[in-house]
Amino acid sequence: MTSPFGRLTLVVNPRAGRGTVGRKLPGIKEALRGRGLEYEVRVTEGPGDASRLARGAVESGSGLVVAVGGDGTVHQVVNGLLHDDAALHPDTVLGVISAGSGCDFIRTFDLPTEAIEAVDRLAGSQTRPLDVGKISFLDREGRPAVRYFANIAEAGLGGSTARRAAGLPAWLGPARYFFAFCLVLPSYCPGSACVEVDDEPVFEGRAVNVVLANCRFFGGGMHISPSSDPADGVLDVQVYTGPKSDTFTTLPKVYKGRHLPHRNVVELKGTVVHLHGEQPLEIEADGEVLGTTPATIEVLRRPLTLKV
Repeated sequence: MTSPFGRLTLVVNPRAGRGTVGRKLPGIKEALRGRGLEYEVRVTEGPGDASRLARGAVESGSGLVVAVGGDGTVHQVVNGLLHDDAALHPDTVLGVISAGSGCDFIRTFDLPTEAIEAVDRLAGSQTRPLDVGKISFLDREGRPAVRYFANIAEAGLGGSTARRAAGLPAWLGPARYFFAFCLVLPSYCPGSACVEVDDEPVFEGRAVNVVLANCRFFGGGMHISPSSDPADGVLDVQVYTGPKSDTFTTLPKVYKGRHLPHRNVVELKGTVVHLHGEQPLEIEADGEVLGTTPATIEVLRRPLTLKV
């Protein structure tokens, strides 16, 4: 049984998840061979390699490019599959095998968390269209930069939490975000923010965090945006106005997706969001620490196809 999309390319960071991906790779290869799927493996060696390898796979004719790892790997592969706000090749399909320290992206689509079960999904023909977020921001050196994201972006407390999580031990796995959140919250100082959605000023004031959701889950299983549809052509925006204690007391509800509506959360939907404030807000996307505001976040309608 061959794939209807032709040759698969697996983009793999074997060191991800404290080497979990590398340890699972032989079993993944065996499962692919058992299903008669033609494949190649491209292994990352440093930062940015996953994007470069994904781009090279498309250029060499691979019809199904598979991110093997967690949300960071998915993020990098998505950035490799896009150029100038469009897919490098319109027929290329994105696949995901969750094999790292955690992958919240797959939860929205009920994709398997076990690597071998994920291989079974790659053998079929079912796909679905996928919106992608585009974020223009300032990098750590203050230079304009652009990145695409498949799942969720944040500015404010979430960005600072992601930066702290990146420095925690990898053995914490998906719980790293929770522990980082607990470490950052006590000393975090919310600033003012101005939010424009589709050229309309919709919020100005104190903001603890701003969530820009394409999909539904982040932070190791938090069901932050239950109504998000990653193919509806809009972003779901949540502005958390405080107090800071709200973000902690509502946390149990967030995991269950029952925190909304909330009196201190402004909910919005739109295609283009402009975000700035008196002080720069730290930005993360798909768990990757990017830079700071001012930022423009927009949705690209269905530039990619996801293998489900």
